[in-house]
Parts: sequence; structure tokens; C-alpha cells
Amino acid sequence: MITPFDLTLPRDVRFGRGCADDAAAAAAALGRRVLLVRGRSASFADRLVAMIEAEGCVVTVLHGAGEPTLPQVEAGRIAARDAGADCVVAVGGGSVIDLGKAVAGLAPQPGDVLDYLEGVGAGRSLERDLLPLIALPTTAGTGAEATRNAVIGVPDAGLKVSLRDPRLLPAHAFVDPALTDACPPAVTLASGLDAVVQVIEPYLSARANPFTDALCRDAIPRGLEALRRVAAGDDPDARDAMALTSLQGGIALTNAGLGAVHGLAGVIGGRTGMAHGAICGRLLVPVLRANRHALAHDASAMTRFDQVSRWIGDTFGQAGTDQLDGLARWIDENALPYLPATGDDDRRSWADAAARASSMKANPVKLSPDILADVIAQSSDQ
Repeated sequence: MITPFDLTLPRDVRFGRGCADDAAAAAAALGRRVLLVRGRSASFADRLVAMIEAEGCVVTVLHGAGEPTLPQVEAGRIAARDAGADCVVAVGGGSVIDLGKAVAGLAPQPGDVLDYLEGVGAGRSLERDLLPLIALPTTAGTGAEATRNAVIGVPDAGLKVSLRDPRLLPAHAFVDPALTDACPPAVTLASGLDAVVQVIEPYLSARANPFTDALCRDAIPRGLEALRRVAAGDDPDARDAMALTSLQGGIALTNAGLGAVHGLAGVIGGRTGMAHGAICGRLLVPVLRANRHALAHDASAMTRFDQVSRWIGDTFGQAGTDQLDGLARWIDENALPYLPATGDDDRRSWADAAARASSMKANPVKLSPDILADVIAQSSDQ
């Protein structure tokens, strides 16, 4: 018998080089007053503003800076209200898209932003209709164009928390790999590792289902090979494959959840400010090893872990070495930053907080805070 499952899927996704040029008409169809949320390095945003204005719309531009924080979301909410925005267009990396989602979701709501955040606020449901959102990712990593949450940093709490609602799924997603061609090498590496983690964790998840399994089995080997190639230099075909992997990861995690990598990353990112993708990349191998050790008695689980290890070994392995060692070595060779050096007390505090994170609920096995603290130690610059 197949275990019952639910599916939450994007409403309209267009994939392919050049498809971003269609976003202006899509925005105009949603209203005449457009709030465009952009990253400072997203050069396509300037052309998109001109194209939307040529459709007869008034565009207000909101700049995102780094991963969105509670103050940025509050400022964006005010900007959307002052502009009388009919819709939001977000063009940038996952952080920019998350900011766009948060503003689109929260601008129409009464009360304080904090009321709607899980973990630090009341976690209230969004009561009123959301502004429609168009997402154009310029990095291949988070899959935010296909997820129903926005991750928001709360500096006073030292945490990253989520705003969740199925209606946060963009009304339109234009996944144009050409927008990622100018992505800097360090961002390409970190975001690519995040994309790969986000197809590996749903495949190993306690909530995996036949639909997400099909996505992940297709995406993991493609994503690993694309990651190796994009890190080596300009490669449009690999950029295309990386963008597809990121999109598939967004759909997979929405429906199967994530795991300990992301449970830890949310806490560590909130405490250190380190880039999310770099944290995920550093945690991936130690978490895979910890999970595998904890599940060594479970033959069914081992089948999946063995398959993931083979995919990794086929891409990064060397004869006679542990398959995961090859990936760990490759990550080092590409100079991905380590987690900051910390003492035992900090590691234990982070581990305790991560053990309560929502992403941990889908991890294939419950990992104790002691094990999580050891994972952090293995990933740190000691």
C-alpha cells in the first residue's frame, strides 16, 4: 500500500533561457502599480523595470540587502502600502525572493509582522488575501520560486524563522538560467551546494513520497555533476542544469521537508550571519555520516543512503576512498568557508536550538543534541 500524501505545487512555472522577458507582461496583467524587489547586483532588474513601465505600469523599487531581517520586512511592508502595490515582482537570489514573499504576504495583514512568524511570534495565520508575487531567481540554490515559506532573520532573537502559507507560492515563476550566468564564483558554489542539499534531504526525509522521490532521483545526480562543472568555470549547460535542480529542490522540500542540515543552518545562520548556502555545504557530509550511523540497523534506510553515496562517489569519488570523502575534499579544494570556531557551550546551545527546529521533524532519524554538537564541531574552523 502506498502511504497517502499531499502535494503543494507551483501555480505557473516557465523555465528556459529568455523566458524572463515575459515577466513584464505578466506583471502588468496583475495590476498597474508594481513593487519590484531586487538585489543590488541583479543587473536584469534595471531592464525589467523599463519593460514593466513600457506596459503602462508605475514601478516602485525596493532594494534587498543580504538575507531578509525583521526590520527589512517591516520597511518593505510600509513601502508596499505607500505605493498602493497591486503586485510584487522579486528579481534576485533566494533572499530577495523571500523578502518579496514576506512583503506580498504581510502588506495586506493587520497587526505587527511578528504576530505572523513562527518560533518568535504568535504564528498567526495570514487572514487577508496576499498580493500576487512574480519570482525571477538570479541564483540557483534555494528554490524559493517554488516554496510556500519565507525565511526571515530576527536579530534580537538570534534566529531565522519562517513565515508559512500555501499562498506564498508565487503566482508566476520565471526560471531563466541566463540570469545566473553572471553569478560570482563564491555565490555559485554556496548556492549550488544548497540546491544539492535540497534534493538530497527530501530524498532521505521521513516524509518522502513517490512524487518527491521521482524528482530527487532525477535531480541529485544531475545537480552533483552540474555543481562540479559550474565551480570549474563558465558553462551555460551546467548553469541550466543547476537552475533546474534548484527548482526541483524547491518543489521537493515543500512536499517532503528537509532535515538536520537545514535544522542546524537556520540556527547557525541566525547566530553568526554566515551565508545560508555555505553553512549547508559545510554541514552536508557530517550530517550524512551522522544520519547513516544512527540508521545503520535499518536496511530500508541504508538503501537510500547507499544510493546517495554512489551518486556522490560517481561525481567526486576516487578509487579506494570513502565516497563522501571525495565530496568533502572537493569542498575544501574550492575554499568553501568553514563554520566559525566556537566553544563547547556555544555548540551545545546551537544544537539544543536546532533540535527544536521545524526542519528536524523530517530528518530520517532523531539526532541528539550531543550528535548535533559534534556535527557542528566537524564543520567548524577549529
